[in-house]
Amino acid sequence: MISSRNIGVVAAVATLLAAAPLSAIFQGWTWLVESIIAVAVVAGVAALTRLARAPLWGQVLGMLAGLALALTWLFPSGEELFAVLPTPGTFTYFGDLLSGSMQDMRSYGVEVPDTDPLLFIAVLGVGAVAVLVDVLAVGLRRPALAGLPMLAIYSVPVAVYVDSVPAVPFVIGAAGYLWLLVTDNVDRVRRFGRRFTGDGRDVDVWEASPLASAGRRLAAVGVALAVALPLAVPGMTGGLLDSLSRGPGNGNGNGSGTGGTSGRIDLFASLAGQLNQSQVADLVKVTTSEPNPFYLRYAVADELRPAGFQARNPSGRSVNRDLPNPADRAGGGVQQTTYRATVEVTKSLSMSLMPVYAEPTRADDLSDNWLYDANQQVVFSNRENSRGRKYSFDYVRSTFTPAALRGAPPLPSDHPVRRQMTATPGTVPEVDELVKGLVQGKRTDYDRVLAIYQHFSADNGFRYQLSTESGSSGQDIVNFLTNKVGYCQQYAAAMAWLVRSAGIPARVAFGFTNGSKRDGDTFTLTNLNLHAWTEVYFDGAGWVPFDATPAYGVPGSTRSTWAPDTDAPEPSSPDTGTADTPTGPEASAGPAGPDNADRDADSGLALGGTTPDEQPPVWPWWAAGLVALLLLLAVPALRRVALRRRRGGSAVSGAMAAARVDGDSDPETRPVVVGVDANRARADAHAAWAELLDTLVDFRVPVDPTETPRATADRLVRDALDDDEAIGSARLLGRAEERARYARDPLTGERLVPALRAVRGALAARADRRTRLLAAVLPPSVLLRWRTAMADSSGRMAARTGQARYRLLRWNPRRLLADRAAR
Repeated sequence: MISSRNIGVVAAVATLLAAAPLSAIFQGWTWLVESIIAVAVVAGVAALTRLARAPLWGQVLGMLAGLALALTWLFPSGEELFAVLPTPGTFTYFGDLLSGSMQDMRSYGVEVPDTDPLLFIAVLGVGAVAVLVDVLAVGLRRPALAGLPMLAIYSVPVAVYVDSVPAVPFVIGAAGYLWLLVTDNVDRVRRFGRRFTGDGRDVDVWEASPLASAGRRLAAVGVALAVALPLAVPGMTGGLLDSLSRGPGNGNGNGSGTGGTSGRIDLFASLAGQLNQSQVADLVKVTTSEPNPFYLRYAVADELRPAGFQARNPSGRSVNRDLPNPADRAGGGVQQTTYRATVEVTKSLSMSLMPVYAEPTRADDLSDNWLYDANQQVVFSNRENSRGRKYSFDYVRSTFTPAALRGAPPLPSDHPVRRQMTATPGTVPEVDELVKGLVQGKRTDYDRVLAIYQHFSADNGFRYQLSTESGSSGQDIVNFLTNKVGYCQQYAAAMAWLVRSAGIPARVAFGFTNGSKRDGDTFTLTNLNLHAWTEVYFDGAGWVPFDATPAYGVPGSTRSTWAPDTDAPEPSSPDTGTADTPTGPEASAGPAGPDNADRDADSGLALGGTTPDEQPPVWPWWAAGLVALLLLLAVPALRRVALRRRRGGSAVSGAMAAARVDGDSDPETRPVVVGVDANRARADAHAAWAELLDTLVDFRVPVDPTETPRATADRLVRDALDDDEAIGSARLLGRAEERARYARDPLTGERLVPALRAVRGALAARADRRTRLLAAVLPPSVLLRWRTAMADSSGRMAARTGQARYRLLRWNPRRLLADRAAR
């Protein structure tokens, strides 16, 4: 028992060490702390169940229950009993987390933030692996097979990492697996009572074993080769040689400084994935006092790397504190109006960012875990997600006149915003040549930006189309400027890159258009309303939005006097601050043409439609899963019933085979002599006795395989039976088996099946409710037979492996050399 506890502890620690590669995926270490808690609970429950001498299936159920309690405590839904006991609402919340994790996997690139859905699936996976490792290493004493579930954790970073995977976490995981193997082998060796050293002599306890030393050296060399070889071979990874030859990092690879890929949300990938979905889902409902609001935003991509625009990790303070007042930096010609909005996020949208209008000044109904980054103007959290949130906030809507923006002075070259927001990862000759021609002769920053903005017009051949490759790298921008076909991602990223090339700060903003589903002052925004646009910084005005995407391709698109619709037949009215595109069905659909046909085909419904596609019901899948689970749980009981029927099908009257008549001719007075097949009677007696032994196992009556049938029947009568019929039946079964084993002629003419029923009924009446339930649902005799068969199969496999190893050792070069030297 002590050795089992030691191996159980080592199995738990080895599982945590095997999970080390997950550190390459997460930004923080929250996953590790929560995984330690879950694995500790699983290991503790396993130790307690083994201390209570529970069967293996009981240990498994106990560990699964412990894992469920740990998950309930770590990820509460608010509906638990005593904070740790799960309820149906808890498992519903777990289902939401699982579905949310799928969405987060599509939305984030490595390294990912600590969102609840991703943490839940990570802790669930590590806990499930801990259960499997404990069963294999401790319950079945097959620690080598425990490497298979550990390998499942190994495969996760390899599958999601786009660059080379760090090597150190894999070395840590391999060390944990080797520790588990060594611990199990040391325990097995200790049972012999004597150490085998391999050099033909005994050694003291303190003396090192030559054989053990050789094994340790071989293990070290094997691990070194297994880890170093994939790193060194070109093409297998980005690898060690690649990183050494590459030198300092360039922001997109490994090196000294900024190695690795961005751990922020992959905003472009998320946008492309949502816009190209065939299903339409409501994501946000927003009610605002502003008659014609601008776009609801949630993130910005302001860091330009060779791979394109990426989101920088936001930083800030609680959104409940005093937020910056936009009026403090507003210059002349900037009109500011305060409005109030209420946002309700559905369960279909889960992210660590919160949709708000630009420049919020006060927020309500949000906890202190939500922070506000004044530079990016985003609300974010490192501990919570947006799913199901409802909150209100005040915000300032700033409108600008072309004259005010034209009068904004250029930022000094040493201004922090200009240094950071005009940086580009090298020069792109095609882009620089285009920008040089567009801004030639323009005297102000606004005129330069307006010239770049107007370049993305239909008159220059640009068309809106969803079915294009996503991306915002330099080559992607060149392809877009050449092909002139794309959607909001290409338009926004291309304009931001061109504006930066002109020496003016620019970034890409992400959010929602106003869509086409409006009811009074409430807008219902779907995944097809996700959008990206460009924001340009002007001194005295701040970040000013420019949406270069054609208005006809985006339902709910908004235009302004400083950035009018370049494809509109008439210019915007100069006496209004904004000129919004109509949001009716006709206006949203836009002119008929191939662009809108493509958008309609990708989205699955007309752009102007207000009725989403009908979602298929989910309950049939849940019902099918429940039925499958019930069938799986019913397999042992069905197996027991089938075995009982097969054994008792013909053992009714001692296997009567035929009848012959002797005596006088009167059929009423002639005696009937029954001819009996001895072999059949003997087989029936064996089947009845086997059924009796399985019945004893089911009702937890000890079975001694060394006893004779008569001794077993006498002990059963003495210890477990008090009914006369059951006592006689037990003695009958013992006598039948005894005659079948040792006598020349077996016992015939007895009804063995009713005797079995009598004994089973007496044992069931004597047993408690739990024993009767387990005998009916999970018969211990069936589980014991399966466990024995599995152990036998493993033993045969180990024997075959040993024979193969022995045959290979016969051709060992060292042995051949030793034999030659002996000659």
